[in-house]
Amino acid sequence: MIQQIAQLIEKNQKFLVVAHENPDGDAIGSTLGLANALREMGKEVTALNFDGIPELMRFLPGSEQLVTRLKSASQFDVAFVLDAGDLSRTRIPVRDLCQTLVNVDHHPHSDFGDLCYLDTNASATAVMVWRILLACNYQISLDVATPLYLGILSDTGSFRYSSANEEAFVVAGKMVSLGINAWDIASRLYESLAPERMRLLSLVLPTLEISSCGRYASVAMTDDMLAKAGATEEHTDGFVNYPRAIQGVEVAIFFRQVGHEDYKVSFRSRGSIDVGSMARGLNGGGHHNAAGARIKGSLSEVRAIVAHLIDQQLS
Repeated sequence: MIQQIAQLIEKNQKFLVVAHENPDGDAIGSTLGLANALREMGKEVTALNFDGIPELMRFLPGSEQLVTRLKSASQFDVAFVLDAGDLSRTRIPVRDLCQTLVNVDHHPHSDFGDLCYLDTNASATAVMVWRILLACNYQISLDVATPLYLGILSDTGSFRYSSANEEAFVVAGKMVSLGINAWDIASRLYESLAPERMRLLSLVLPTLEISSCGRYASVAMTDDMLAKAGATEEHTDGFVNYPRAIQGVEVAIFFRQVGHEDYKVSFRSRGSIDVGSMARGLNGGGHHNAAGARIKGSLSEVRAIVAHLIDQQLS
């Protein structure tokens, strides 16, 4: 599969690179890493994300060239969809925009595309992009290594999650040897937080609820909190990790209001509970240890639905 993708890159000229909406570090890192490499190969490239680049990641090389919308007449030889899980998560009609659609992902059940390069054992989509570029006999530049490193750093939780396998450390080490500044990337990602985020966090943490068994916990954010803090949705990134850090908690949940009686739910598991299957049962998706879904109802109703599902898993 990697060789087929490398041949597509060699034989074609006009590329679209896109990832999922509300992008995380892996979505942005893999998008910019691949787009920068393709440009260095002399290709014509459009990098797109429907929701743009989170402020904390705008230092990455190539970020100024990423767009959020396409011109109406845009057509491409090849479209790469990265880290999306489902094609609809790109929020654009990718299938109609290209001759060949390539799906590169490490989420289970991600089965779309003319070529579907899926590896659920990969620590991040950024690692899979790294593999593809090596197969192209491309010499990885600093402008490519930097966003790919951020993708790996982000999706492994700074190499703390179970996804931080041997390959993640090996590839990260090679990127360091190329000259990336690992401290600077980590500092920009984790130690350059906006005041709005901290104000919002101060409103979210009091909503903490820990189950009577102590094995799952949650926090929640409403539209009123968002407005009071003067924050945006991107400032909520990582909030699910606060209940996850509690001793004994196996599943963490973050409820985020996205409309009247409408909530997005983020799940994180320490491994004993498959939150991916739970999310798919709610018409969502994700990994064994990280997943999400959208549920209609009041906050108390949504919390009760999720608690019931987790209690079933634990029984």
